[in-house]
Amino acid sequence: MAENATAPLSGPGGGAIPDIGIDSSTIISALLLLAIAYVAVRVAVFLLGWLSERAYEHRITVKMAIPIAKLAIYGFAIYHILGSVFQLSTTQLIAFSGLAGAAIGFGLKDLVAEVVGGVVIVLDKPYQVGDKVRIDDQYGEVTDIGLRATRLVTPDDNLVSVSNQRVLNQTLANANAGSQEMMVVIDLFIDSASDASRAMEILREATVTSRYVYISEKRPVTILLKDYPFYRRVRSKAYVYDLRDEFPFETDVTKRAWDSFEAEGIEPPKAGIVDLGGGPAAGGG
Repeated sequence: MAENATAPLSGPGGGAIPDIGIDSSTIISALLLLAIAYVAVRVAVFLLGWLSERAYEHRITVKMAIPIAKLAIYGFAIYHILGSVFQLSTTQLIAFSGLAGAAIGFGLKDLVAEVVGGVVIVLDKPYQVGDKVRIDDQYGEVTDIGLRATRLVTPDDNLVSVSNQRVLNQTLANANAGSQEMMVVIDLFIDSASDASRAMEILREATVTSRYVYISEKRPVTILLKDYPFYRRVRSKAYVYDLRDEFPFETDVTKRAWDSFEAEGIEPPKAGIVDLGGGPAAGGG
């Protein structure tokens, strides 16, 4: 009786496609390594997050290591799977790369683009974990830079995921650029007949006496005034030492300033004439 033999598969050019020797034990080993990598990433993220809250002055710097650690752990896991578990030779690696390239071309190009975008973000650092950023119409604190998406927590405590590929193709504004300090701009609008000079004095006093404000030679408090046809805008530009105090600072200054405005007869504009959107009230100054 003739022995059964399995002939190697032939490729398009007539050459044999190498057998890479994948069996059930190989697949289990690969899945186990990926599971270990996932657990290691979760532990690293937890430890770095815990450490960042205790290294208060270096919180942003410590959080910068989170996406780098994730990339390094997953990269090492994939390298180990290809090199040690599958034991790919140079010829086999070329064959595997061809199959992977075909798969990417047909169905995974968007996923790969997102992963490449994540790598670019980690290396180029347009923002870091802990930064306050605006991506399109989404504003919030960056809590995670993953392989596929960046996650923000908005002021309304919503978790927003933005594709890394989209991030690279959109306008990005970074409020603190890796620094723990951040400028906060507070706009108050008063009637054009009110005493603008006194309003500026009150706003300055409310700003410099806030428990959240951070003032130094390089971080002064600036008060600006701008006239519009039917009202005036009084603007305070000041820094907080911890960017997480952005909204408590804004609330504190706004409340105390308006309490003083009311006590001194400084009135808000008449209803319906202030444009808070894309109109003149949104101009620079």
